[in-house]
Amino acid sequence: MARTRVRFPLHRVRPAGRVGRVGRVVSVFALSAALTAVAGCGSDDTSDAGEGKRKGGPRVVVTTTWEGAFAKAAGAENIKVIVPQSVHHAPDYDPKPSDLVAVAEADFVLYAPFEPYAEKIKEAAGSKAELVEVALENDPANVKAEVARLAGKFGTEQGAAAWNRTFDTEYATLRDGLKAAWPDGRSPNAVSHAFSRWAAVMAGVTTVGTFGPEAVTPGQLSGLTAKKPALVLDNAHMSTGTVLPDSGAKEVDIVNYPGDDLDLLTVYRDAATALKKAMG
Repeated sequence: MARTRVRFPLHRVRPAGRVGRVGRVVSVFALSAALTAVAGCGSDDTSDAGEGKRKGGPRVVVTTTWEGAFAKAAGAENIKVIVPQSVHHAPDYDPKPSDLVAVAEADFVLYAPFEPYAEKIKEAAGSKAELVEVALENDPANVKAEVARLAGKFGTEQGAAAWNRTFDTEYATLRDGLKAAWPDGRSPNAVSHAFSRWAAVMAGVTTVGTFGPEAVTPGQLSGLTAKKPALVLDNAHMSTGTVLPDSGAKEVDIVNYPGDDLDLLTVYRDAATALKKAMG
């Protein structure tokens, strides 16, 4: 039953492998040189009002769809995602010349602290963009705070405030629907991955144990199984297989990253659907 998936470790960067450091350094300089030639032909797209602002708002480059969703919620409209959604280990991604061009033309570059290549991309491109570290955590309080903070940088406070109000309404509806799905009207026991706790809170389940981000040890396996959880909330991006294979618990893979539409609300809706199915 083992599912050997290794996705998005948050603090490990794979060595360069056969290419080697020298090859990577040379490739970065080559890309940077190519960028210089291309960027010299660029234009400064300003508004008709003559205030020096770009049409469509600030140009925001984000490393992944998760940062992209935060930017979109904050009111940004001109968003470029560097790492394709299909890449599950972002630190391994090799930026293309077009990526560097996008960074060179950006006003803001959004990244997470576990994505060490973000600043290297900016430096290789010679960008004047502001690097903004984003706290990637889907806890509602964090999401609303980050959306408001980013809006302050983008100058899109009104749109962000509207999104936060919509989020409050949607989240309350999902939370009430999950509570109504509790088996026999009782909150089920669950163990949760450290980066899936937001889903456990939304579902109102009784968390009797946590695990991760490291793999579950034999000792943890025994201890968590002894708690007899009805549900196991894993992290789809870091899963290494069935967490408690002999516990009889139903496992739910919680997805933190939105799709290419950068709709963060869909992440909550999908999690609620999966949890309802498991509780049903």
